Amino acid sequence: MRPGVALKPGTSVEEVYPLVEGANPVEMVLVMTVEPGFGGQKFMPEMMDKVRSLRNRYPSLDIEVDGGLGPSTIAEAASAGANCIVAGSSVFGAPEPAHVISLMRKSVEDAQKNS
Repeated sequence: MRPGVALKPGTSVEEVYPLVEGANPVEMVLVMTVEPGFGGQKFMPEMMDKVRSLRNRYPSLDIEVDGGLGPSTIAEAASAGANCIVAGSSVFGAPEPAHVISLMRKSVEDAQKNS
C-alpha cells in the first residue's frame, strides 16, 4: 500500500505541495480531469497545467489522471507528465477493451521516452 492524494478540478495544485514534501510524504497525486462521481464525463484539458506543475516540481512522483481519458485524450495527459492512467468508460465501453488499454499504455511509454 502506498499513500496518495487526489485533487478535484477546483482544488489548487499548491494544496498538495506540503503533502509531497512533508515528513511522511504521499507517493502519488491523482489529478481528477472531471468532477468526481459520474462516469462518461468530458476530459478537462485545463487540468493538464496541474500535471505539468507537479511533474516539473517532482520529477519522480507518480502522477495519476482520472476522468474522460481514452485514445483521444491519453497523449495529452501523458505528454503533460502523467504516468498512471485511470480509464473506465473508454475501456469498458469499447468493443475491444484490450486494444484500448494497449493504445493507452503505448502512449504513456512513448511520452516517457520523449521526456
